[in-house]
Amino acid sequence: MIKTVAAVAYISPQSHPILVHTFNKPKDEAIKYHYAAHTSLDVIEERIAAAAVGGKTPDCYLGLLYVLEDLAVYGYITPLKVRIVVALPLTDTLVRDIEMIQLFKALHMAYYAAMSNPFLKLDAVSDSIPEHTPHALLTGGKWKGLQRRVDEIGRIIASG
Repeated sequence: MIKTVAAVAYISPQSHPILVHTFNKPKDEAIKYHYAAHTSLDVIEERIAAAAVGGKTPDCYLGLLYVLEDLAVYGYITPLKVRIVVALPLTDTLVRDIEMIQLFKALHMAYYAAMSNPFLKLDAVSDSIPEHTPHALLTGGKWKGLQRRVDEIGRIIASG
């Protein structure tokens, strides 16, 4: 059973961090979760490439990506290639895949709801990068709705 979530990261298809949200942690430790999110990108790309070589499409839920000294890092990729990374503190409790899938689906729906906001201002990507999708501005509180939804999901898990 999932008792607490240490951090949640949303990463764009172009590998830009959309949101790295920590729960009940001092800001000094936030860099640790940024590191976990960025190092998980390599593992996610390896899993997607391995599935492509096998001729099958990967599931959205990628499972346990790796374990750091005190964190277990899980991954999920949406159909639009947004990567969601969840870091759980290592404990002696068993975390079942079905619980993680439910958590990721809730986080995916929170992202979907935030992107569906017609007032969310998106910034076009610069012409020097050949990308066709806009990425959201990370400054100015543009993701307050997503942050609130992620906080609510974290509170529900903590109340358990």
